[in-house]
Amino acid sequence: MASGLDDGEGSRPVDIDIVLFDLGGVLIDFGGVEAMQTLAAIDDEELLWHRWLSCPWVRRFECGDCSNAEFATGMVAEWELDITPEDFLDQFGSWLGGPLPGAEALLDQVRRTHPAGCLSNTNALHWDQNFAQWPILDAFDFRFLSFQLGIVKPDRALFERVAQLLPVDAHRVLFLDDNLVNVDGAQEVGFVATRVRGVDEARDALVAAGVLDG
Repeated sequence: MASGLDDGEGSRPVDIDIVLFDLGGVLIDFGGVEAMQTLAAIDDEELLWHRWLSCPWVRRFECGDCSNAEFATGMVAEWELDITPEDFLDQFGSWLGGPLPGAEALLDQVRRTHPAGCLSNTNALHWDQNFAQWPILDAFDFRFLSFQLGIVKPDRALFERVAQLLPVDAHRVLFLDDNLVNVDGAQEVGFVATRVRGVDEARDALVAAGVLDG
């Protein structure tokens, strides 16, 4: 397989055998950030993500541990949103906008030389209404979804579980995610992880890792 990123000391390249992609924000248009910023009156995107990823209701829902109605009711109360749970759930269900331009072509290009998978926090609602209907999801060689595994990013347990399920060592896996806390979590378990936003940055990271030619 291709030679990839430096090992952290700049002494030798890392060999990448498998590429894992986050979905929302990397290959899929996730419109929920701006929508939730408006609902929650939070201007800082990083602050919103920190609160979102640590929110017990988000974690429960994306672990498959509560119903749609329980999630919506809990979110409205926890975040003190000026909206009914029913309206929040309707908005939440529409946040995903489909594969980003170039996403399917990029995945196809990667899979010519490397197995590829997705590693994403998501939930049964978004899966049933959106992800399951997009052909790009059928193209992955590996599919790791939080609501099916019962664990969420950035928890160490999720990355450890994925490392156990993959047929190569973690340090031979390149993971691309748009959220820094998830990148940090993956690196702690040994993955080669890089923060990227969108298809162009993902492509740049794949070239840097030696997965794609420049």
